[in-house]
Amino acid sequence: METDTITAISTPMGEGAISIVRLSGSEAIRVTAELFQGTNLLEADSHTIHYGKIIDPKTNDAAEEVMVTIMRAPKTFTREDIVEINCHGGMVAVNRVLEVVLERGIRIAEPGEFTKRAFLHGRIDLSQAEAVMDLIRSKTDKAMSVALKQMDGRLSELIGRLRQELLETVAHVEVNIDYPEYDDVEEMSHEVMREKSKEVHAEIEHLLEVAKQGKILREGLSTAIIGRPNVGKSSLMNTLVQENKAIVTEVPGTTRDVIEEYVNVRGVPLRLVDTAGIRETEDIVEKIGVDRSHQVLEESDLILFVLNYNDELTEEDEKLFKAVQGLDYIVLVNKTDLEQKLDMDRVNQLAEGKPVISASFIKEEGIDELESAIADTFFAGDIDTGDMTYVSNIRHIQLLKQAKQALEDAMASLEMEMPLDIVQIDVTRTWEFLGEIIGDTASDGLIDQLFSQFCLGK
Repeated sequence: METDTITAISTPMGEGAISIVRLSGSEAIRVTAELFQGTNLLEADSHTIHYGKIIDPKTNDAAEEVMVTIMRAPKTFTREDIVEINCHGGMVAVNRVLEVVLERGIRIAEPGEFTKRAFLHGRIDLSQAEAVMDLIRSKTDKAMSVALKQMDGRLSELIGRLRQELLETVAHVEVNIDYPEYDDVEEMSHEVMREKSKEVHAEIEHLLEVAKQGKILREGLSTAIIGRPNVGKSSLMNTLVQENKAIVTEVPGTTRDVIEEYVNVRGVPLRLVDTAGIRETEDIVEKIGVDRSHQVLEESDLILFVLNYNDELTEEDEKLFKAVQGLDYIVLVNKTDLEQKLDMDRVNQLAEGKPVISASFIKEEGIDELESAIADTFFAGDIDTGDMTYVSNIRHIQLLKQAKQALEDAMASLEMEMPLDIVQIDVTRTWEFLGEIIGDTASDGLIDQLFSQFCLGK
């Protein structure tokens, strides 16, 4: 385990009110005290803040006017001594303080090393550490709520309980085998293993059932806006984004490429992709955009299919209905403020039960109905981040699938009345897969890889 003292800038680079240089390790307070002109930091109480100046030892001049926060181990994020030097915002001021600290022999932190030390010192487990980055990257309040609950250890507690139940079951069976008191001990042991395996399997299945929703809250829905040229795709995007991101004109084929933007729909982040109108074209540039639109269509979680209320249904529209068959899509009939020329009965027939919403993007009508339809499609109308434990991390989902398969292998062996020592191999594999989620059985290489994805000062 690393014992040297590390430092990094913990605030975004650029102009701002303040910037923070963070230090963690046994030398953090001593080194800062040597550079600080003000209170004697060596005698300062933990979790106190002190005004003064950082002095450059080479010139003996003040390098920066600062506020220094002292936090003594073990009641800190890393469970090491931590110092946070609050200086003026801006590139020059914060870099000057960092340079002075580095000249005292303190090492620059690796990406995610502060959080890694919190994990290595037992302050948090691996799932909580990953939730830190999820919190930083949250794009909506609901995504933030999921990350906060994971940081609080809700998922860790559930995984820990499941692992403990498996461990106790294996131990119980082994005791019965080693110290049999009844003639039917093997049959009893099979029954105990069978019942507990079913219980844990049911809980893992439930976690995987809501995992899709958790993944959506964490990463957002990749949402493609499709339709013939000039039906109002760019107007829909601008209405949802509330900015003129896409060019809106009466000229068909104005959007020549794919335009992307994140929006918040009832707490769900949507990565909106405004595609070029899908149609046959001789324009080389527009044709490239159309080809990209087809690719986006295949990669999307949700498709918003826009039709024009003021146009008759065309062969191109019918082809688009065929293109989205089997996918999650919502039909939006735009320009309902104009004269009806669209055959709505035919539209509903082609939609085959998918939501069909009447709208006028220029008047911002139909947007509430669209948001409700998205919530109904992916969350059964209700997005609950209160009591539910969401699994949102792809790594966690994959490990849960592996744990579920290992447990199913064990259950199949029990049905075939295989020897218990064979069954226990699969139960133990389940226990190990669950342990990887919280870091109990994770390899050093995996841990290094995960923390390398963090920002430098975290």
